[in-house]
Amino acid sequence: MNECSQSGMQCVKLPISVRVEINLLLLAVTGLALVTRLYGIHFPRAVVFDEVYYGQFLSLYMKQVFFIDESGPPFGHMVLALGAYLGGFDGNFVWNRIGAEYTSNVPVWSLRVIPALAGSFCIPLAYLLVVELGYSHFSALGACMLLLMENSLIVQSRFMLLESVLIFFLLLAVLSYLHFHKARNSSFRWFWLMICGVSCACGIGVKYMGMFTYFLLLGLTAVHTWQLIGDRTLSYVMVQVLVRFLALVVLPVIMYIGFFYVHLTLLYRSGPHDQMMSSAFQASLEGGLARITQGQPLDVALGSQVTLRTVSSKPVPCWLHSHKVNYPIRYENGRGSSHQQQVTCYPFKDVNNWWIIKDPGRHTLVVSSPPRPVRHGDIIQLLHGMTSRYLNTHDVAAPMSPHSQEVSGYIDFNVSMPAQNLWRVDIVNRESDREIWKTILSEVRLVHVNTSAVLKLSGASLPEWGFKQLEVVGDKIYKGYQQSGMWNVEEHRYGRSQEQKERELELKSPTHSDIKRNLTFMAKFLELQGWAIFPILSINSNLFLCAHICMLFSFLRSPAQRKAFGVVILAVLCSVYVSYHNLSPLTYGQPALSSDELAALRWRESWDILLRKR
Repeated sequence: MNECSQSGMQCVKLPISVRVEINLLLLAVTGLALVTRLYGIHFPRAVVFDEVYYGQFLSLYMKQVFFIDESGPPFGHMVLALGAYLGGFDGNFVWNRIGAEYTSNVPVWSLRVIPALAGSFCIPLAYLLVVELGYSHFSALGACMLLLMENSLIVQSRFMLLESVLIFFLLLAVLSYLHFHKARNSSFRWFWLMICGVSCACGIGVKYMGMFTYFLLLGLTAVHTWQLIGDRTLSYVMVQVLVRFLALVVLPVIMYIGFFYVHLTLLYRSGPHDQMMSSAFQASLEGGLARITQGQPLDVALGSQVTLRTVSSKPVPCWLHSHKVNYPIRYENGRGSSHQQQVTCYPFKDVNNWWIIKDPGRHTLVVSSPPRPVRHGDIIQLLHGMTSRYLNTHDVAAPMSPHSQEVSGYIDFNVSMPAQNLWRVDIVNRESDREIWKTILSEVRLVHVNTSAVLKLSGASLPEWGFKQLEVVGDKIYKGYQQSGMWNVEEHRYGRSQEQKERELELKSPTHSDIKRNLTFMAKFLELQGWAIFPILSINSNLFLCAHICMLFSFLRSPAQRKAFGVVILAVLCSVYVSYHNLSPLTYGQPALSSDELAALRWRESWDILLRKR
């Protein structure tokens, strides 16, 4: 038995010590970054630039009201909302103009601190990135100084904006991948690859322009993996490819979907952006359309009273509509019309949006007992509830789209223009050929029996005589799946009144509310992706400047060349400092400018916040 087994303490070498290496230069630039970004971020205590834009979403988050931002996914807004939540913000502030004074309930410091911290940590990340690329610490310091004293980056970091958060995650993603690529034998190698995947997902979750950095890293991964293959065994190659695929593809996709899951879970109340979404989406939210559609009959029947909403939300969501005004006998360009009642698409809820689904073979306008459901392929008539005019189309050019047919409410002027008011129900998303027309759920194409034209929203706005409402046409060359030719029943009730006066009163009364319809998360997620906009790439020229300077430095060989280049670098840094110092009154609000200096500036109306005292 050896000495270690006799006494465990004898095998421990004392004293126990830990060796730590601290990069004081890195700590110094991090400290300077925190000072320049965090100092006085509560000033000005007023709405600055795009804070008026992001603040609106912030208030909706605090009130758990649904919204959609076409410029990007919700993760960036959730990051800002975290600061608002930690600061105790209740969402009660009107974000209506730049320069509006914040009220006492708005925690300005908490709203701005997360972007400020993200902007601060971009500086040490840039330092580490330049070093990781193989350049000297002197080059890394130069790059940091350029970023540290760039006033535009400072301003972006000091207010409730998302640019600094986006840059932080993108720099972290690139740095993590470089760590992974170089740490061939390190046990932390796969950890850096996971951090890269997480950072890419967060960057894309802030703004879609993060996709460009993500694609860059995917390209680098593909090249490096190809170079790695060589004469390796197949099992080794498959493991390497699989791990990279899981970390850089599967993980970001799961996180991206997760951002929307959290977003939709938090925002369950109806809000101002509801009308941009489908009827089914709106009905799944608490309040708003849900209060109207809850308790409605599910199956559309002969005699049903319905409002028909276009599936397309472009240019705006609207409902099939008619009113007691006829098309003009002649248009401004000299073309004639049928002079029958106008049929339009109206972007607001109105009693004139109600239509009655009628059996062409019967005169009754009420639902029988039991109800006779409308199925795919059935022939129906659509009667306007308030004016009793049948939905009609014929071989007359539409007012704004002469290549399509005019759609009207038929009026018999006792001329050679007979009624053509039969429509075939084509349920596009049906699961069987005899499927029943469902409220909200069914996407229906209405095909004219006589001409085979499809009832369609053209998207054009009518002139003053049409009250600027949207044009509805009969499209004879309709092909494929077009949302502008799809309609769904949004509001629905079973008609009980045969007489016109009683029916008008019935149409003006509210529907019942007693049950709730739900839409699955994936259905909501896929619908939201239709609003995703990938903006044009915008690159900060200063990042290019740092890269070009470092690249140029690597080509300089002789001492004289390097010395001359050092003088140029010194001159650039001096000019950067002069610019930073001269613009500091606009960046920090101090030192205070004199009245003459203020008057000499070129002002915009929203800059009045600089004239106010703290």
